[in-house]
Amino acid sequence: MSRTLIKSLAGLLLAAAMATSSIAADTVVSKDAPDLTAIRVKIKARDFSGAIVDLNKMTETVQHADIYNLLGFSLRKSKDYKAAYTYYQKALEYDPAHKGAHEYLGELYVETGDMPKAKEMLAKLKALCPSGCEEREDLQNAIREASAKPKSATKVK
Repeated sequence: MSRTLIKSLAGLLLAAAMATSSIAADTVVSKDAPDLTAIRVKIKARDFSGAIVDLNKMTETVQHADIYNLLGFSLRKSKDYKAAYTYYQKALEYDPAHKGAHEYLGELYVETGDMPKAKEMLAKLKALCPSGCEEREDLQNAIREASAKPKSATKVK
């Protein structure tokens, strides 16, 4: 092997090792959606603290955009906007086209009074589903309803 090829391979291996170093050895980054049925039942029952506990446990072994999105949702519903924002961003890191994360992050912006950011999320949803989708409609409705109310929320950075 040539010296240049060996250096290139070594560089690639080092880059790969560094990219995965923040993930625990037994953690699985999954493209397949995990079974979140039990957690969705808790969320539907408004047991957000129970959902947060279960989702945090899941993140110890599996990393997936749906997990982070639901964790953000549960935290937002618990009024922990800063943590919710962090998890929505993490969901979008794993799946930049995650419609649910765009919708819920937009709703976070609506709830915290940052309408320009909420409208940015709506624009992203319009690009992701130009023919329309539930996420786009839900965020559009949240923006419309909030625009009709007096402003009293604070922005999240």
